[in-house]
Amino acid sequence: MIKSSMKEKLQIACLAFVCLTVNAQKKSDPVVMTIADKQIPLSEFTFIAEKNGEVNLSDSKSVRNYVELFKNFKLKVAEAESLGLDKTKAFKDELDEYRAQLVTSYLTDKEGEDAAVKNIYNRYGEALELRQVVFRLPQYSLTKDTVAAYQRAMQFYNRIKDGENFETVGKEMMEKDKDNVYYNYLRCLLPMQTTLAFENAVYAMKPGTVSLPVRSSIGMHVIELISRRPNPGLVRVAHILIAFPKDSVADGEIKTLAKAEEVYQKAKSGMDFEELAKQYSDGDNAKNGGVLSPFALGEMIEPFEKVAFSLENPGDISEPVKTKFGYHIIKLLAKPALPTFDVMKKLWAPKMAQDERNFDYYNSFVEKKKKEYGYVFYPEAYAELQALCDRYFPTDSVFGNEAMKMHKVLFRLNGEDVRQDVFAAYVQKCPFSTKTYSGDFMNDIYQLFIREIITSAERKNLTVKHPEFNHLMQEYRDGILLFDISNKEVWSKPASERDRIEAEWVKRLNNKYSVSINWQLLKKLKK
Repeated sequence: MIKSSMKEKLQIACLAFVCLTVNAQKKSDPVVMTIADKQIPLSEFTFIAEKNGEVNLSDSKSVRNYVELFKNFKLKVAEAESLGLDKTKAFKDELDEYRAQLVTSYLTDKEGEDAAVKNIYNRYGEALELRQVVFRLPQYSLTKDTVAAYQRAMQFYNRIKDGENFETVGKEMMEKDKDNVYYNYLRCLLPMQTTLAFENAVYAMKPGTVSLPVRSSIGMHVIELISRRPNPGLVRVAHILIAFPKDSVADGEIKTLAKAEEVYQKAKSGMDFEELAKQYSDGDNAKNGGVLSPFALGEMIEPFEKVAFSLENPGDISEPVKTKFGYHIIKLLAKPALPTFDVMKKLWAPKMAQDERNFDYYNSFVEKKKKEYGYVFYPEAYAELQALCDRYFPTDSVFGNEAMKMHKVLFRLNGEDVRQDVFAAYVQKCPFSTKTYSGDFMNDIYQLFIREIITSAERKNLTVKHPEFNHLMQEYRDGILLFDISNKEVWSKPASERDRIEAEWVKRLNNKYSVSINWQLLKKLKK
């Protein structure tokens, strides 16, 4: 029964969303020429002309020259179509890919997306040192679960505020309840390495302070921020590892250190470090001279990382450094600067668009469209759904059954009311969230619901709001065909013969296909 009802609710919602269409009157678009029985509208002709900086539509000579070029371009496209080049799978796949990219470009706010990434990048200049205690939440947690975890977190917080040691109490509580309490120390935290809620909280803290409980998808965190220090960026080194023996005997470490000292002296005397690594190193990368990929803080074992970042000039070589693996001799190759915003944006933006940060990433676009479509939110109706998900997780069938009985208006968009039961149907159909607390989970789905409605409306209104869309698609389509046919007829031929072959080919096309040009219309373009 619920499946049938849910399907009906979603169908009603879809019909409502279709109404989100911008009204626009169609403007007259006269035919400027007909080539191979295909009519070319004036808007397409002028669109491409205006993109060509050398065309002056106010000058008759410039217009005539452009008409000749445009005509020959369309004749070549007509020839490509006659040969079926527009029917190939490769052509269709490339055009579909371009269309998808073009549509996406209209459904985003690039400035807003850049600003969202910039907010994260602004944190990238600092590396944080901290410790935390986590009071875990169940995989699907309700309000009662968060209350219990919050109360335990507050008990811990109060003990620390009363003067007890954070690490001592944290380890004590973990030892008593390892399944639900976790203590750890992080010597280096950078942006994009943890949950958003945790990152937002810790980057807002001052060194030496302890946070109130912070809820994430993992649990309730109490955090002590130890230090904030400048992020030195990356370091690139080569190393020689003299490993401890697998079956270590009493004097194993002494012999390992002695061998490391011997190799170190050879390196310091000027012997080729790469050759020494190939000869002596037990590291996996010995064959390539011990060279490691550039790494940032927190990516290597601490003693190794500390020495690597302490080396100052390329070519500097460290004394043997002890780690749990053995003794390392480290050579500094380079200290690349902190990656630029553009570099990190290419790395982070795709991740932000997909993970829990997508709400921040797309927020600017959604908020602009909500204003455009006259979005009105009814908090009382949402509060009723919130009260329901305090008792049942939104993916629970009981939540769905109960929510389907609710019919109050949840929000209004472009003059259309969307009720609680319609949203409940969407929750059951699209339960996509990484959140573990029921309230956070439902809020994610609600935000996705609004975005999907807006995106659907924008797709429907695309060619009305952006008339150039069809021209861009036509231009790209014709461009693919022009490339393919030109490559076949001209570019694959010897370079010395291409001009002659091109001229003869264009002459044949002019004789093969009918051409009609509306010169009277073109004269009116002159100002």
